[in-house]
Amino acid sequence: MLASMAIRDWPPSERPREKLLERGAGALSDAELLAIFLRHGTAGHSALDLARSILGHFGSLRHLVAADRARFCAAPGLGLARYAEIQAAAEISRRQLSEPLRMGPLLGSPKATRDYLSARLRHLEHEVFCCLYLDKRHRLMHCEELFRGTIDGASVHPREIVKLALQRNAAAVIVAHNHPSGIAEPSQADELITQRVKEALALVDIRLLDHLIIGDGGCVSLAERGLV
Repeated sequence: MLASMAIRDWPPSERPREKLLERGAGALSDAELLAIFLRHGTAGHSALDLARSILGHFGSLRHLVAADRARFCAAPGLGLARYAEIQAAAEISRRQLSEPLRMGPLLGSPKATRDYLSARLRHLEHEVFCCLYLDKRHRLMHCEELFRGTIDGASVHPREIVKLALQRNAAAVIVAHNHPSGIAEPSQADELITQRVKEALALVDIRLLDHLIIGDGGCVSLAERGLV
């Protein structure tokens, strides 16, 4: 069976790297993509065997990337070097998604904004509140994570958002946070935070354009619901 052979001994059409070059990355399974990243397996096990074992351990690519360093490095076949490599690959993906937001107005590309924020926040197992600071043309200048933990009225400090907006010379702001539960529906606390941040920014003539809530299966815009 192929699984018991080294990948170099497989027929070329079945090797993950050659398969990618011939058919494109979309034709590969999660395990095959991970095997290309791993490059080699362990004694008696191919890179694909190892990739399947790792995915079985973590449950999915998403949970593999989201794992903290200690948990990642504790898994057989992984370690600090591979942790650094996979985090670098994930950051490359996030930055690639942010490029359209720096080139054109965010209001003209709501899907790009949601895709970027989802890639940045969806996988996190803890709540993170971040701000997108925009210039006069509503292009992205900076995206910063400001608060972590339970996101409620006590943990989000509008004065900090205003201070950084002034430092960045921002003309407008979009705020966002994730719901690790996976459900993107806004709570009463989310609505209250939105109004407090909006009012604080208005005092210095900076607009709050939206508050996006990122869940596992989607993203909710409070502006679209008339709550901004």
